[in-house]
Amino acid sequence: MRIAMIGTGYVGLVSGACFADFGHDVVCIDKDAGKIARLNKGEVPIYEPGLDELIARNVRESRLSFTTAADAIRGAEAVFIAVGTPSRRGDGHADLTYVHAAAEEIAALIDGFTVVVTKSTVPVGTGDEIEAIIRRVRQDADFAVVSNPEFLREGSAIEDFKRPDRVVVGAEDERARAVMREVYRPLFLNETPILFTARRTSELTKYAANAFLAMKITFINQMADLCEAVGADVQQVARGIGLDKRIAPKFLHAGPGYGGSCFPKDTLALVRTARDADAPVSLIEATVAANDKRKRDMAEKIVKALGGVDGKTIGVLGLTFKPKTDDMRDAPSLTIVPALQAAGAKVQAYDPEGRHEAEPLLPGIQFRDGAYDAAEGADGLVILTEWDQFRALDMGRLKSLLKTPVVVDLRNIYDPADMRARGFSYTSVGRP
Repeated sequence: MRIAMIGTGYVGLVSGACFADFGHDVVCIDKDAGKIARLNKGEVPIYEPGLDELIARNVRESRLSFTTAADAIRGAEAVFIAVGTPSRRGDGHADLTYVHAAAEEIAALIDGFTVVVTKSTVPVGTGDEIEAIIRRVRQDADFAVVSNPEFLREGSAIEDFKRPDRVVVGAEDERARAVMREVYRPLFLNETPILFTARRTSELTKYAANAFLAMKITFINQMADLCEAVGADVQQVARGIGLDKRIAPKFLHAGPGYGGSCFPKDTLALVRTARDADAPVSLIEATVAANDKRKRDMAEKIVKALGGVDGKTIGVLGLTFKPKTDDMRDAPSLTIVPALQAAGAKVQAYDPEGRHEAEPLLPGIQFRDGAYDAAEGADGLVILTEWDQFRALDMGRLKSLLKTPVVVDLRNIYDPADMRARGFSYTSVGRP
C-alpha cells in the first residue's frame, strides 16, 4: 500500500519508518528543506533508540523516502497528517494551523478514493473541520477522513508502534475502515486489538488516555508528599496499590512532575474543550495546577536540602523530561534550573542526549561532558532524569569530587540507608 506521511516530527518519522518496515511504500513530506536534506543524508534529527537503523534499512530497501514536494501525495491510498499541534498561547487550545494547512494541500492533490488520516493529537471535531476544508477546496474529491491517534512513548516508540496495546481508528466510512484494516494488517499476526469507533470518539480517546495517565502521575506525587509528612515510603505504597490489577503499577513513580510533548499540552487542550462544551473536567484542571506547583516545589526542596543555594554551585544530572529521548518540551528542568539560578546558584549540568536541545532553553548553565564532570567542585548534586548511566554511579568517586556530600535524588534511584551509610546527606521523594 502507498502511504504519504505529512510531517517528519517525532510522530511522523516513527510512524513512517514503522509502516515502511511493515512493507508499505511510504513517502514522508515536510516543508522544512533543511530537515529533509538531513534525512536524505541519513541523519535523523531526533533521538529515539533504534530509529536511525530502522530508517536506514527501509531507505536502502526503497520502501521509505523523504521529500519537500507536496506532489508526492498523488497516488497515495492513505495520507497521514502528523504535524504539530502545540498549545496556543493564552488559552491552552490546540493550535490547528498546521493541520488545516495540510488539509488544504491534500485537497488539491488527492486522486481517486483517498483516506485522510489524522495522526496528530487534535481536539474533538477536528475531523469534521478537515472534511469541510477538503470539500470546500475540491467539491468533487472522493475521500474519507479518519482519526487514528498515536500512543507512542518516547524512548520505546518503535516497540510501541509494532507491538501496541491497541490501535484506535475512528471512521464513518466502510471503505475507509477497509483501507485502515489493510494498513494495520501486519499487526493481526500479533493479535493486536483494532478498535473501530466513531471519529469523535477516537479523537477524545487520545485525550482521555493522556489525561488519565497525567492524573495518575500527579496522584502518586501527592501521595509522596503525604508519605514525607507521616513517615511512610511512597515506593512501598506504589507497590502496594500497583499490585491491584484494577490500578496496575505503571505511572506510579513519584518524581518532579510530568513533562514532554503530550501530557502538558493534551491536558490543557482537554480542559479547554470541556469548558467550551460546558462539561468541565475538574479532576484534570486540578491535575494541571498540581503538576505546575510540583515543579516549583521541587526547586524549593533542593534549596532546603542544600541549606540555601545563593553563591553555591549545583551539579545537575539529566535535563530531558525522561530518559532515552532528547525532548525538552515542558521538562521539569525548565522550571527547576531557572528557579535555582534565580536563588543565586550556579548550575553545571550533564545530559547524555539533550544538550543540543537544552542549550538555547537554559541559558547561563555550564554544560559538562559526563556525570562526574557535573559533580566536580559542586556543593551538591541533583538527579533530575533517571538515565541508566546514573543508576550505578561510583559513590566513593562522587563523594571525592563534591565539595559537600549532598545528593538530591528526585527519581528515587538510590537507597536512603545506603547513602547515609556512605556519608551522604541524601534527600529523595516520598521516603523517610
